[in-house]
Amino acid sequence: MNIFKRIFRIGQAEIHAVVDKMEDPIKMTEQGIREMKEDLEQSLEAYAKVKALAIRTQNNCEKKKDEANEFENKAIILLQKAQKQELALEKAEGLAKEALLLKKQLFIEADELEKQAIIHQSSADELHKNVEILKFNISKWESELSTLKARVKVSNAAKMVNRQLANIDSNSTISMLERMKEKVEEDEALAKAYGEIALGNKSKVDEINQTIGGSESVNNELEELKKKLNINDEKI
Repeated sequence: MNIFKRIFRIGQAEIHAVVDKMEDPIKMTEQGIREMKEDLEQSLEAYAKVKALAIRTQNNCEKKKDEANEFENKAIILLQKAQKQELALEKAEGLAKEALLLKKQLFIEADELEKQAIIHQSSADELHKNVEILKFNISKWESELSTLKARVKVSNAAKMVNRQLANIDSNSTISMLERMKEKVEEDEALAKAYGEIALGNKSKVDEINQTIGGSESVNNELEELKKKLNINDEKI
């Protein structure tokens, strides 16, 4: 008995409980469909056997009727022989009577076979109807299972994404991003401050160097002119 037959025998509430407890409902359903296909094969085999039995029984019925008609014809032939004086009347009538009794017996047997054939055919029709229902249900459940598999994939993907989104709250990732933003802003401000301080220090140093450098330049030029004019400090 397949899983669906077992499940269908319990209450609706218990069905949900059984499905919830299944480790893998899809695999269990696939197994159930495989078992139903096995049942279908057995049902087809049973249908073929019953159908064949109905055909054989009906054939035997027709054969009995043919034999009965043949004995009737034989009874007629016997009486005709007596009429032609080819056979003694008493003997012909006796044999004809035996032939008619056999005819009657064969018709009785034919009637019984015909009743059996009708019963077998009815059983075959019922099996055929059940086979067609089983075929339809298997096809329907396979289609529903295919749809269910696709829905499970989408559901699992959505569940994973939603779980990830649910784990992002103000106390975790967002807070961390805010702290990182503040730290970056602090570092940028500090870097700017250091730059301004460095620029200020550079300006003072440049001013000093420029002042010193300017005096030396003028002194040097003055000495050059004095050399050209052969002027020394003593003569002056």
